[in-house]
Amino acid sequence: MTLLFLSVNNNINRKARRKEREGIETGTSTDSKLYLEAAVLERKLPDMDMKTLVELPAGLDYNEWLASHTMALFDHVNLVYGTISEFCTNTSCPDMTGPGQRTYLWFDEKGKKTKVAAPQYIDYVMTFIQKTISDENIFPTKYANEFPSSFASIVRKIVRLLFHVIAHLYAAHFREVVLLGLHAHLNLTFAHLMALHHRFSLIDAKETEVLRDLEIALHLSDDSNHESSALNDPTDVDGKDKESESKSHTSDENSK
Repeated sequence: MTLLFLSVNNNINRKARRKEREGIETGTSTDSKLYLEAAVLERKLPDMDMKTLVELPAGLDYNEWLASHTMALFDHVNLVYGTISEFCTNTSCPDMTGPGQRTYLWFDEKGKKTKVAAPQYIDYVMTFIQKTISDENIFPTKYANEFPSSFASIVRKIVRLLFHVIAHLYAAHFREVVLLGLHAHLNLTFAHLMALHHRFSLIDAKETEVLRDLEIALHLSDDSNHESSALNDPTDVDGKDKESESKSHTSDENSK
């Protein structure tokens, strides 16, 4: 496995194991709406204006801006998942799920749709993203190198995959996140991703509807009259690129 989880304080992991030994149930469907409880609806920096945070500064290259936010989001999602990864197993999470029984499927390199356990799916996601952002031809770091013409499409795919991981954290592991005191960090990461999405239209509405209730609870959008058609129509976003397919599932892997 090539997951590059950031290091986490050993005290945090010991605390999680102690809570598990004390008999606190983890990773159950009863946690699906725990994230909407008022006590956990907090962000690490509640006064931060997320719209200002993601607004493209005058004179800054659009692709550079997307790249910096994409890498930051990857680091934060990777960190949070890394803290609870010992609870996300093939036994506890045999499917990659999000809220509302949404199931995410993976597309392999040949375009074959595959149903995999959540740990495997997330490993695929993190491995793909790490490989992509480390590719000088895609995320250039040298002055003379330019971003590829497909860069925006690649970013959309990465952000969509990170959204799937966040959705799984909320649906299956939010209790562990709260026990570790990381719910504010997860909420802030979600707020960051959604602000970036709303500013640059990165994810299809059919994808984000699974956490629409949380978005409203956190006051992340001024659009209180979101299109209702997306609520009850979890169909393929784009049959040509297979980016996201749901019949109570959403499929993954190939970008445009």
